[in-house]
Amino acid sequence: MALREILRYPDKRLKEPGEPVLEVTGEIHALLEDMALTMYAAPGVGLAATQIGIPLRIFVLDLTSGEEPSDLRVFINPDVVEHRGQIVWEEGCLSFPGIREDIERAEWIKIRALDKDGKPFEMEGDGLFAVAVQHEMDHLDGVLLVDRVSLLRRRLIHRAMIKKNRSKELPEPAEAGAL
Repeated sequence: MALREILRYPDKRLKEPGEPVLEVTGEIHALLEDMALTMYAAPGVGLAATQIGIPLRIFVLDLTSGEEPSDLRVFINPDVVEHRGQIVWEEGCLSFPGIREDIERAEWIKIRALDKDGKPFEMEGDGLFAVAVQHEMDHLDGVLLVDRVSLLRRRLIHRAMIKKNRSKELPEPAEAGAL
């Protein structure tokens, strides 16, 4: 297993949509292990393959925020099949260290995906689960946190991230719950 570099905005690769996984292979299993290790080390509660420069429709979640035991979930080729309600949630993102924004999302979702072994499953939920899934699905579609805020906030975030990247600061530790 190896830690992977998490791409930081404004890296153009973050805007690339993920391609469907055609077969769950040993390479995919190794990628999933690397993604989990990278997510936990960040620390975060979710990570999409596109955030580490791999344009595949895969993300991992663990909503326990580092508590034991972990509850790692793998979503391959996910699709939200049902959603309802609205909620505003303050979100962070591992690709935007130190930035938190209120984002409007569906309050409840049902998702269909393949697990780590390529077997189909469905899950449904609300709260942090619904928000985290939608956040990671956005990454798989090339949609970023800045795409969900006002033009003024987008410009401010863009400037802040450019400044952070230019100053070559050490990455800020993510607050628990960054996606």
